[in-house]
Amino acid sequence: MMRDQRAPWQRVSAMTYEQLLETVRYEGAYPTRERAEEAIRLVLSGLGRQLTGDERVELAARLPFEAARILTAQIPATQPLTGWAFVKDLAARAGTAAGTTRWDTGSVLHAVAALAGPELITRILRQLPSGYALLFGRAELTQAA
Repeated sequence: MMRDQRAPWQRVSAMTYEQLLETVRYEGAYPTRERAEEAIRLVLSGLGRQLTGDERVELAARLPFEAARILTAQIPATQPLTGWAFVKDLAARAGTAAGTTRWDTGSVLHAVAALAGPELITRILRQLPSGYALLFGRAELTQAA
């Protein structure tokens, strides 16, 4: 019996880019695929500026190729943003209201979380500043003092 010798994070995405588009379109209740794609491009570009290291590589490996390319085309920022600052930065870049951008962010990151899996999302959340858990559809947990 032959086993796959690749590391777990080197597996091929279980979803095509077209399926990701449809998932985000459904999650975000977007009227068109184009609108869903705008959200994907905006949010994955922003996330690519925030993630570094193994988590970035592993997430890219779990995304469809086109989505991984959007994520990894970005140079990581030297100063990470909190979750709310991340949304405000995306809104400024897109020229949209923060509420709209928050909706876009949640719609895309919910789909990303499903592809990444809970263990990788937990590690990503440990790497990022506070405020991202809710964007990924998780409760924001704080450690007791």
